[in-house]
Amino acid sequence: MNSAARFDFDGARVVVTGGTSGIGRATAQAFAAAGARVTVSGTRPDIAAYDGCDAAWRYLPLRLECDDSIARFVDAVGEVDILVNNAGHVMPSASFAECVRVNLNAVHAVSEGLHGRLRGSALPGGASIVNLASMMSIFGSPHLPGYGAAKAGVVQLTMSLAAGWAADGIRVNAIAAGSTPTAMTARYAEDPAIAAQVNAKTPLGRWARPEEMAAPILFLCSSAASFITGHTLVVDGGYSIID
Repeated sequence: MNSAARFDFDGARVVVTGGTSGIGRATAQAFAAAGARVTVSGTRPDIAAYDGCDAAWRYLPLRLECDDSIARFVDAVGEVDILVNNAGHVMPSASFAECVRVNLNAVHAVSEGLHGRLRGSALPGGASIVNLASMMSIFGSPHLPGYGAAKAGVVQLTMSLAAGWAADGIRVNAIAAGSTPTAMTARYAEDPAIAAQVNAKTPLGRWARPEEMAAPILFLCSSAASFITGHTLVVDGGYSIID
């Protein structure tokens, strides 16, 4: 199903961090199909180094662990109507501090850096930020404490920015993404035992497709969601409702 089919973002200037693979790429594709002018970020020298990306998209390098890289990215973006803070890493072997730096601090830094330009948006329904949280924002993870804590922080950051920036015409929401096969989650999705466990606990009985995360993101950025801000939309096939 084309997740752009019910939305019109003609001419909207959209930035998707980590838009070169997985959920980010599906989101960039959906916005482009809906008429948006798309900028994506990645860690490689240019967009040709990635599979499945449109050469028409604008590409900017970004390393979330590097403050200078974030500053250069923010300076280069230009005008923007919609920011999707998708980039992040599970980082099972990284330190707690590094997980929080990449998955939470960088989200704040990019959002804060683009605040002034988002404030100038004339997009119907107002400018929007959508942050990628996780179902691990909702429950604990014994193996990924740094990632879970950072993603829970993203939910709180979303509410705080929504409250602080509403007067500037900026809505800030998040999605708590469920299990989705991507390059980042491949080690889990390709483990038969883990994949089966997720399927068994998920009422819908399967993992999500990346485009099933893109569609809710487009909704939250659309004029159909013009009175929604500070909300985290759980998109996990029902996983988090089962004890």
